[in-house]
Amino acid sequence: MEELYQTYLTFSLGKENFALNVEHVEKILEYQEVTEVPKAPEYMLGVFNLRGEVIPLIDTRVKFGMEKAEVTTSTCVLVINILSDDETIKLGALVDNVKEVIKFNTADLMKLPTVGKQNKTEFLDGVMRINETFVLLLNVDKIFSVDEIVELRAANFDLEGAE
Repeated sequence: MEELYQTYLTFSLGKENFALNVEHVEKILEYQEVTEVPKAPEYMLGVFNLRGEVIPLIDTRVKFGMEKAEVTTSTCVLVINILSDDETIKLGALVDNVKEVIKFNTADLMKLPTVGKQNKTEFLDGVMRINETFVLLLNVDKIFSVDEIVELRAANFDLEGAE
């Protein structure tokens, strides 16, 4: 069987550990203040400026159905690129703590158990076992629905048009 190693960035939200392919991660930043966007979805904290580019900041915990994030000294913003309809959308994802970069053999990826439809598992590709810890593998291109991407784009457009 062919071994296919990929590189992932691991991070935590509460007690849960997640990983995403480093190909999607553009930068890791310290938390910064954002400009709130009127009528934005609950999970969107606002937007911030990254070298002249307006980037929406998402509270990843709210997006995943967890309690709202409390900003601490270990809170980070992952600037990630999401591919949607042949267009790349850049956004900031607020995470509690960035852990490490790991190489993982995709052949060792375990499928998620299906427990009804209440779980938001459509944006998870599986589970990795790293030492004694389970890490949920995110599929960043599936985290946001088409409607949500339209909302994020609209928020960006509104702000860029207002300048």
